[in-house]
Amino acid sequence: MIEFLQVLILGICLGFVYALMVSGLTLIFGVMRIVNLAHPILIICGAFVSYWLFILIGLDPILSIPIAGLVVAALGVVIYKLIFERNAAQQTYSEMTVLLTFGTAMVIDGILSFVFHNTQRTTSPSYATDAIFIGDIFIPLAQLYSGLVSSVIIVGLAVFLKYSDFGIAIRATSQNRTSAELVGVNVKFVCLISFGIGCALAGSAGALVSFIFSFFPSRHWEWIAIMMSLVVLGGMGSLTGAVIGAIVLSVVSSMVGAFISPAWSTMVFFLSLFLILIIRPKGLFGIQSE
Repeated sequence: MIEFLQVLILGICLGFVYALMVSGLTLIFGVMRIVNLAHPILIICGAFVSYWLFILIGLDPILSIPIAGLVVAALGVVIYKLIFERNAAQQTYSEMTVLLTFGTAMVIDGILSFVFHNTQRTTSPSYATDAIFIGDIFIPLAQLYSGLVSSVIIVGLAVFLKYSDFGIAIRATSQNRTSAELVGVNVKFVCLISFGIGCALAGSAGALVSFIFSFFPSRHWEWIAIMMSLVVLGGMGSLTGAVIGAIVLSVVSSMVGAFISPAWSTMVFFLSLFLILIIRPKGLFGIQSE
């Protein structure tokens, strides 16, 4: 029973980190219908920002979240202006984004690999190897802190989307672009800022990822399938669905790794992606297309 509770808690903590990793991905799809295959490499970029801030000036990776988020958001805005904005009016836009983001991911991967090589790195703050005990339950502080910080960011994002004027504009645009324009929403500006926010979330997730996972440029290819399984389970474009999907699959993966075999834990994500696409392609809370 103790081991079960321990695995459950760690699975939930890691689930919130996964939820933060995919929150930007699902936001971007919800507003612009962009299937952003470059999202995982942007998380890697955030991890590198946090890693070098820690190495060079000793800045804690949690405290580096705003910097990593801003750096990756700026990169995202540049990518959007150069690649996506000019093609947004085309009928095949959604289909084009798959190839465009795949190509973008390859370019960024190539640059990072050239500069930093594919050497595994991990940020190592003091709490990275510490843990606390709740009775007999062992909880690593790195996973606990990352899960708590991720949950705070996700709640902040949800509050922003629900109650702020710009958040309402984002939700209106995601539901129906034409209607949003008719009521005075600047859809082009909303798309630009939404893409930036999505990339900022990727950078923030990268700062947390930097001390709970080892990372290197090419690891984003592994994360693409994992992240797609999370958003597809919850429903593309649904933040609530992404969070639920992330926590559910993280807990299941942790249970499989602990009680069956660690070799099968990652397979949970790939198998779930396959089954969801066959049984319920729209996911649990998938948004309707215009």
